[in-house]
Amino acid sequence: MRQAEPERPEDEHAAPSAISAALGGAARRAGLDPATSASTGHVVWAAMGGVRGIFESVVPLVVFLVSLTVWRDQLWLAVGCSVGAAAVFTVIRLAQRQPPSAALGGLIAVGVAGALVLFTGRAEDNFIPGFVTNILYGSAFLISALARWSLIGLAVGFLMDEGTAWRRDRRKRRAFRWLAIMWAALFFGRFAVQFPMWLAGVDVQTLGMVKLVMGIPLFAPLVAVTWLSVRALYPRGGGGARADTPTS
Repeated sequence: MRQAEPERPEDEHAAPSAISAALGGAARRAGLDPATSASTGHVVWAAMGGVRGIFESVVPLVVFLVSLTVWRDQLWLAVGCSVGAAAVFTVIRLAQRQPPSAALGGLIAVGVAGALVLFTGRAEDNFIPGFVTNILYGSAFLISALARWSLIGLAVGFLMDEGTAWRRDRRKRRAFRWLAIMWAALFFGRFAVQFPMWLAGVDVQTLGMVKLVMGIPLFAPLVAVTWLSVRALYPRGGGGARADTPTS
């Protein structure tokens, strides 16, 4: 009688491996590949997209706030200027034959927020898509940490060519869990501060400034902490074992 073949370890982790590839690919495109020898400052700058990335993420909101300050109650003008600013960034990327994904994503986000403002007639509703995004991202990171399948670990495992082998290393597993919790805290923290302000009817300009302050100024240090933590777990030249490599 033919004996059943033992299940391959990687078969158990087929779905997480696909997720790892998606997360790792996104991190690599953002310049967050721990296999490289880039400095922390370079990595943080790349994650923000450099000067252009900062402008693409900040200018549309600033234009929206300034327009409302100069032309009060002219929502259509504020939305038009904001969407126009985002569209300019996208066109410039296309003209220079650069990947337009970042600017195009920003254009879609600004467009959705603008459409919501025009539909409801409330300028403060421009921030609703951001609330939803923070809840979704925060929940994803927190759930992954509680489930012991940290999104950070999945991305790093793909980038370091070790699959899910990091889960057998207590030190890595713990580090990735806490990094995921830190990212969840960032997103939930933004929501916890800004949403009550929105409910209380705080003026749009104040809420917008708070959003800007809780954006890149908080994002950049956390990128640095994540990068330094991962590099400590994977010293240069150390690499990592693949998921199907047995450990002694």
